[in-house]
Amino acid sequence: MNWRGVYAIYKFEMARMRRTLLQSVVSPVISTVLYFVVFGSAIGGRITDMQGVSYGAFIVPGLIMLTILTNSVANASFGIYFPRFLGTIYEILSAPISGLEIALGCVGAAATKSIILGLIVLATAGLFVPLDIAHPVAMIGFLVLTAITFSLFGFLIGIWADNFEKLQVIPLLVITPLTFLGGAFYSIHVLPPAWQTVTLFNPIVYLISGFRWSFFNVADVSPGVSLAMTAGFLSLCVLAVYWVFRTGYRLKT
Repeated sequence: MNWRGVYAIYKFEMARMRRTLLQSVVSPVISTVLYFVVFGSAIGGRITDMQGVSYGAFIVPGLIMLTILTNSVANASFGIYFPRFLGTIYEILSAPISGLEIALGCVGAAATKSIILGLIVLATAGLFVPLDIAHPVAMIGFLVLTAITFSLFGFLIGIWADNFEKLQVIPLLVITPLTFLGGAFYSIHVLPPAWQTVTLFNPIVYLISGFRWSFFNVADVSPGVSLAMTAGFLSLCVLAVYWVFRTGYRLKT
């Protein structure tokens, strides 16, 4: 394993975050504050609690998950797409580094940036509502697993996309709507029974439910099922990335 090569890619991608602090950190934090103003104050004034938790605190795990999902995908997809777009991917492919090591560097950096941002959002949320984390180890586990899984997914999107429109279509039209419909701002138990069944086909439900359980000991689905679904999606993404480098699919376009 060429750890020096992995670290070089990782360090380069992490430097992008330092160069774009306004976009990478400040913008998501401001968005979180706005969500709290709209949902926590305006709507929370009419909804006193959800599953025995104050509404302002209840939406915190959903907000963090929304941030983690969107930023993991964006960071990883841009990280591999731009070298392909600019033609510098050939420099990486000609270096003595394998596809696995390229993926480790890019995905590791994207996941790290998302985890840092998620913790910043958590700290920001703590300024608005009191938070007690019932299972801190589980919270960190779900946070890390989700960041890695969706960074791998974003990496695949960056390889699949051959223009900027394709790069944005899945995050904007698939991931963000599924997150909003996955119980980020409400419990699926408030839905009619038929819609509860339909919602269970949304994979984001399991991520948010497990993450919320780590905070408040309440969940829409079993934490074990949430963990299994997250691990299953992670395994699929790992296999897909392995296939990409095994076949060289679109790496040079």
